[in-house]
Amino acid sequence: MPPETHNLPQVSIIMPTLNAEAILENCLASVARQTYPREKIEILLADAHSKDRTREIAARYGATVLDDNGKNMEEGKRLALGQAWGEIIVFLDADNEITHPDYLELAVKALLANPQALGVESYYLPSPRMSSFCAYITHLLHISDPIAWLMSTNPMLVDRQGEIERWTLPANSFSYPLGANGFVFRRADLESVKADEKFQDTHVALFLMKRGQREWLRIRGRGVHHYYIQNLWRFVQKRRRAVVHFLRVQEEMPVNWMKERPPVPLWLAAVYCATFFGPAWHTVRGIVRDGDPRWLWHLPTCLGSVLGNAWGVWTYKQRGKDKKSIADLQVKQTLKR
Repeated sequence: MPPETHNLPQVSIIMPTLNAEAILENCLASVARQTYPREKIEILLADAHSKDRTREIAARYGATVLDDNGKNMEEGKRLALGQAWGEIIVFLDADNEITHPDYLELAVKALLANPQALGVESYYLPSPRMSSFCAYITHLLHISDPIAWLMSTNPMLVDRQGEIERWTLPANSFSYPLGANGFVFRRADLESVKADEKFQDTHVALFLMKRGQREWLRIRGRGVHHYYIQNLWRFVQKRRRAVVHFLRVQEEMPVNWMKERPPVPLWLAAVYCATFFGPAWHTVRGIVRDGDPRWLWHLPTCLGSVLGNAWGVWTYKQRGKDKKSIADLQVKQTLKR
């Protein structure tokens, strides 16, 4: 082992899965390519009893598979967190692919060098295996829903030293979702807010920010490819599932970053998405600013967001107590060939 990596801490990668064979190998292969010492990495899959080859693929990459009997993916993450032995915890989803082999090593070293930071957030970068829609919803928006995007406070760059960037939020707001898709935490910080008892990814970061850790880090130009969804109709279906999941989590812990002084209230964000003028203006603005025609997806996606979220609320009212509803509503995720 090279001397510069000898003293690196143990890392636990936590991932919830359910019938993820189409995307899981892509994710685990990116973990296997990391420059971080393999003997210092454990991979814990909280699997909600997949019926496909998910567990077989996980075994090929040396992952430990835990039986997730919970009613949502957050319970699976909590289960895996309770079994993890790493000093550093990385939350990945099966639809993530780590973009660079040195991401994990750089992220851990950055976190060790910046004790004031609550963690390391991934950039969501485009990939040739994404459709133009997927690149728009993940790379351009960063937050995979126009309503949530509109309600998110813009982070502010504090400082940049080499490849390490320090970010924070304006002093009057906590309205920004942090904690998933390649996010790197210290285990000690998670334990300080009792994450193993009340885990929900965006809740943990919110608790840490309210405790005073208002900074987080990014590694310039590095993070994950987030293969969230490849087309608009599946996006609508996925928003339906996400809303059902969100409302069920709210039953147990009514914590919500969107209530932490967002730039616009929920009702106004929904009105914006249901109308033509606001989305059309952002479409033109995005194309002019970025020179990226994928902003043309913004207007139809705003309408799709309203439809999917409303569908999710209706579904929750009809099936909210059904433990199997999240699994039944799963939307197939794929990679572009």
